[in-house]
Amino acid sequence: MSKAQKRNLLRSGVIVSAMTMLSRILGLLRDVVLSRFIGAGSSADAFFIVFKIPNFLRRLFAEGAFAQAFVPVLSEYREKGGYEAVKALVDRVTGCLGLVLTLITVLAIVGSPILVTIFAPGFRGDAQQFELAQEMLRLTFPYLLLISLTGLAGAILNSYDRFAIPAVTPVFLNVCLIVSAIYLSPYFEVPAMALAWGVLVAGFVQLAFQLPFLGQLRLLPAPKVDWHYPGVKKILTLMGPAIFGVSVAQINLLLDSVIASFLQKGSISWLYFSDRLVELPLGVFGIAIATIILPNLSRQHTSSDNESFNGMLNWGLRLVMLIGIPAALALFILATPILSTLFLSERFDQGDVFMATASLRAYTLGLLAFMLVKVLAPGYFSRQDMKTPVRIGIIAMVANMGFNLAFVLPLHFIWNMGHVGLALATSVSSFLNAYLLYRGLRASGTFSPTKGWAKFVLQLLLANVAMAVCLLALMGFWSEWFEQARKISMIKLGVMCGSGAAVYLLVLALSGLRLGHLRHKSS
Repeated sequence: MSKAQKRNLLRSGVIVSAMTMLSRILGLLRDVVLSRFIGAGSSADAFFIVFKIPNFLRRLFAEGAFAQAFVPVLSEYREKGGYEAVKALVDRVTGCLGLVLTLITVLAIVGSPILVTIFAPGFRGDAQQFELAQEMLRLTFPYLLLISLTGLAGAILNSYDRFAIPAVTPVFLNVCLIVSAIYLSPYFEVPAMALAWGVLVAGFVQLAFQLPFLGQLRLLPAPKVDWHYPGVKKILTLMGPAIFGVSVAQINLLLDSVIASFLQKGSISWLYFSDRLVELPLGVFGIAIATIILPNLSRQHTSSDNESFNGMLNWGLRLVMLIGIPAALALFILATPILSTLFLSERFDQGDVFMATASLRAYTLGLLAFMLVKVLAPGYFSRQDMKTPVRIGIIAMVANMGFNLAFVLPLHFIWNMGHVGLALATSVSSFLNAYLLYRGLRASGTFSPTKGWAKFVLQLLLANVAMAVCLLALMGFWSEWFEQARKISMIKLGVMCGSGAAVYLLVLALSGLRLGHLRHKSS
C-alpha cells in the first residue's frame, strides 16, 4: 500500500472517528438521561427489549449482512460499469429492499405479541409488562424500515468516500431520544412510552438527512422491484450466508436478552447500560475502521492488488490493538467510577451500579475481540467469501449458548448475578469468533503479518502496564464515589482518564512508536 493511500485512510479514519465520537458522546448523554427518567425497572426492561428487536434486524439489513454484501457488488459495478450501471443497481436494490422491509414491518406490528414472546418470554409472567412491550414494539418496529433505507444510503456514500455523513447520522437518534425523555415523558403515564415515539421520529429524520447527499452524487433512488436483475441476485446470494457471519454478536445479544428476561428485574437494564459503555470505543474506532476498510479491500480485490490488500488488513489490526487494549483495560479498572458518575440517581441506585459494574467488567474482557471481528470479517466479505464466516459464526454462536449454560446458572443460583454470566459468555465466544476468522485468513494465504509486529506488541505491553499502574494508584487514592457531589466525581474521573491516557501515550512515545508508523509500511 502506498504512503498516499495510507495517509488518505488515516485521514478518513480520523474523520469517521470524529463524527462517530460526536454521536457516541450524545449517545452517552442519552443513556445518562434515560437512567434519570426511566431507571432500571420493568418499564425500562420492556423498552430496551423492544428497541433491541428492530435494532438487531437493522444490523442485518442496514450496516450488517446487507452492507457487507452490497458494498463489494457496488464497487464492482463502479469499476466495470460506470454511473449508469451503478444507478440501475441502486434503483433495483432500493425497490427490493424497501418492499421486503415493508412486509416485515406490517407482519411485526400485527404479530407483536408473538415477537415479544420470542425475544422476552420471561415477560409473559407479568401481564402489565407484556402489554407495555407490545405497545412499544408497534411504535419502534417501523424504525427498521426507515433506518435500513438510511443504511443503504450510507453504504453508497461510504463507497464514494463520503464517510462523514453516515458517521454523523446516528446523532439524530440520540437527539430525538433525549428530547423525548426530557420533554415528552412527563405527559405519559409510563415515561418509557415517550422513548418509543422518539425512536419512530428519529427514523424519519435520519433518512431525510442523507437523501440530499445522495442527490449530489446523482444516485437518489427511483425504486424498482426487479428480483431478476443480476446485481440484486448476486447481493441476495451473498447476503444470505452473511447474515450469520456478520451478526453473530447481535444474535448472541438477543439470546442473552431471552435468558435475561427470566432473571431478576433489572437484569436487562444492567446489561444495556454496561453494553453501551463498551459500545463507545467499539463504535468510535472498531466500526469506523471497518467502515473504511471494506470498500477499499473490495476495490483492491477487484484490481488484484494483493499486497495492498494484505497491508490494509495489517493496518486495521494494528490500529484496533492500539486502541482496543487500553480502552478495555481502562473500562475494567474504572467501571465503578464511570457508572456511578454517569448513571447514579434516584431511579438508578448503588445496587444498580454494583450490578452493572460486574457485567461491564465481563463485557470489557471481550472488547478487543469485538473490535478484531470488525476488521477480520471484511477480509472475507470483500472477496465475496460468505461461506467461511457463516461456518465460523455458527460455531461461535453454538459455543456462546454452551458458555451461557456454564456461566449463568452458577452465577444466578449462587450469587444472584446471572446477567454477569451472559456478558462473560458473549466475551469468550467473541474471542473464539475472532481467532477462527484470523486462522482462516492465515490458512488461505489471504493475510500474513508484516514485519515489526513483535516490537509493536512489546510497545503495547509496556504502555498498557504503565497505564494500569497509574489508574490503580489513583483508584486507591480516590476510593469514595457514591456520596460525593456529581461535579466532584466528574472532575476526579476526568483527571484519572486524562492521566491514564497521558501515561499510555508517553510510554508509547518513549518506546519509539510514532504516528508515522501507522502511515508507512513496517521496515
